[in-house]
Amino acid sequence: MIHTSRACERLRHSPLFAALVCAALAHALCAPPAGAVVLRDDLNRSVTVPTDPRRIITLLPSLTETVCALGACDRLVAVGRFDDWPPSVKRLPKVGDLDEVNIERIVALKPDLVLLSTSQRVGKRLQQLGVTSFAIETDRYEDIARTVRIVGELLGVPKRAAALNERIRKAVNAVAVAARAARRGAPPTVYFEVDPAPYAAGPDSYIGGLLAKLGVRNIVAAKLGAFPLLNPEYVVRRNPDVIFVSRAQAPQLAERPGWAQMKAVREHHICAFSERVRETIVRPGPRVAEGLRAMAACLARVAP
Repeated sequence: MIHTSRACERLRHSPLFAALVCAALAHALCAPPAGAVVLRDDLNRSVTVPTDPRRIITLLPSLTETVCALGACDRLVAVGRFDDWPPSVKRLPKVGDLDEVNIERIVALKPDLVLLSTSQRVGKRLQQLGVTSFAIETDRYEDIARTVRIVGELLGVPKRAAALNERIRKAVNAVAVAARAARRGAPPTVYFEVDPAPYAAGPDSYIGGLLAKLGVRNIVAAKLGAFPLLNPEYVVRRNPDVIFVSRAQAPQLAERPGWAQMKAVREHHICAFSERVRETIVRPGPRVAEGLRAMAACLARVAP
């Protein structure tokens, strides 16, 4: 007993003992609280997230749709201004959009977790106010499956997320394979307009990924970026076979300088969808196969 006590005394004064104590203290100080986990978001922030968040706010339509597709619509306490699917979310409070967020209202709702896009720079302010936020990149087609996986992990339903991703993958592949098999001749060239400025969807954008799935040729050069602002003459010079545009803009295309001479405008090789259908195309979320199917159907009708 005497020898053991002396050994312990010597150990307490040794560098090894000091190192062990420091390591234990560091672990205790850095470890997340019980019922939480530390994850890294797409802004490269270490975020301490509750393992079972019950009060969730989403600030992007595709994130709202993903939460609901994972069976967690009942956890939403507020959504973004333009979030309208599924219909049940229309009754929820609206707390902002990509450009403007009502931080005071978010704080008042006392959410466990706020899901937002990396382009919404409100995370730091929310953190200062004690609100946990998690930023997710949603710009590319590949981000759909990754977003589903991440949100599934955040919600504590990883198996459900894996199953949803598999359903999306199979549905998208089925549409893509059928569209390519039905085509006769060379793939058409296409121009997809996201805004009448005109802003276009480049090959590296989410929509560009959908066009690639269908095997068509995007007239926008990749070097111009994901959603470049084009000179209207750029489109005229490349004279696409098919134009994707909003239903509101379709009747006005011939009025744009030089556009009336394009074959797609003259012969009405134009894909213009209702707002409801267009949302399934431009939102990188779980309804992607539905949007892709609408694009494929229009191409089959109007492509030369």
